[in-house]
Amino acid sequence: MEYNSVRESLILPEYGRNIQNMVKHAMTITDRDKRNDAARAIVEVIGNLVPHLRDNPDYRHKLWDHLFIMSDFKLDVDSPYGKPEPETFSKPPERVSYPVKSRKYRHYGQLVLKMIDAACEMEPGDERTRAELAIANHMKKTYLLWNKDHVDDEVIFHDLSELSKGNIQLSELTLISKKSVSGLSQSNKPAQKRGKRHFKNYKKKRYNNNNNNKGNRQK
Repeated sequence: MEYNSVRESLILPEYGRNIQNMVKHAMTITDRDKRNDAARAIVEVIGNLVPHLRDNPDYRHKLWDHLFIMSDFKLDVDSPYGKPEPETFSKPPERVSYPVKSRKYRHYGQLVLKMIDAACEMEPGDERTRAELAIANHMKKTYLLWNKDHVDDEVIFHDLSELSKGNIQLSELTLISKKSVSGLSQSNKPAQKRGKRHFKNYKKKRYNNNNNNKGNRQK
């Protein structure tokens, strides 16, 4: 009996040893036309084994690449996508740049920063003042989501001034209260409780009806 531990290692184990043997056999075919036919047949079999790859727009290109990988890039056939180079799959991927953003005010979110930039570009007037007040109220609501304690309005005004690089200066204004913020964050809870209450009443009513039916039958 031959164990897998003494067999040749599979290059792509997800396709199994039979596919690997088919690729090895195709490499022994001397006639180029027959070898091309064998390669196309192997690609079709691989496609049936992994149907989820068909959702990708270039799935056939991927299947041909896997064929060459299993042959250790030694299979000489006419691929519709060309024969890939081994270096294409061995080189490390390019480093993805990570956006560097301020960590000091992360609890406000990136949307607040965009809103502040938009407000700074507005012309001075009532519309800009209303926009600045709306931003300050939104900052207070966001702040209280992470910190349930009381937050002074002056803290919001200071953070807003620093985030806007001094272009927005608010003072002597009253922002939304903590009680109002708590009411907004729990607006969905009454509906959930109401649904649970209706379900409990339904079960209680059904239980009473069953008891009444039993009593009537006993009489």
